[in-house]
Amino acid sequence: MDPIEKLKRNLQNRKEELESRIKSINADISHQNQPLSNDWSEQAVERENDEVLEALGNASQKEIAQINLALKRIESGHYQTCENCAEPIPIKRLELIPHTIYCTRCAEEIESSGNAH
Repeated sequence: MDPIEKLKRNLQNRKEELESRIKSINADISHQNQPLSNDWSEQAVERENDEVLEALGNASQKEIAQINLALKRIESGHYQTCENCAEPIPIKRLELIPHTIYCTRCAEEIESSGNAH
């Protein structure tokens, strides 16, 4: 199988996993399966858990956005092209960070300058 096609399939699978996670998180936060406890101290713990779940959901949404961008880049033929310098992104780097938009050199430069997204 073509390495880019394999990466595309992996990205699509990861997106499905994240969408499933978000659906589960939303159900947990809305307490569809289990209403809030009547005990105030229990409610406080449940609300703290909701905040953690919300943060996980937000991180998942952010990753989905990165995956969607990567899938668009695959479709447009720009997946292996660094958005900063237009040099090729090595396939090994894409295998490690499939939604990256930078080659290793540019990523290191951006990170060291403190301008990472």
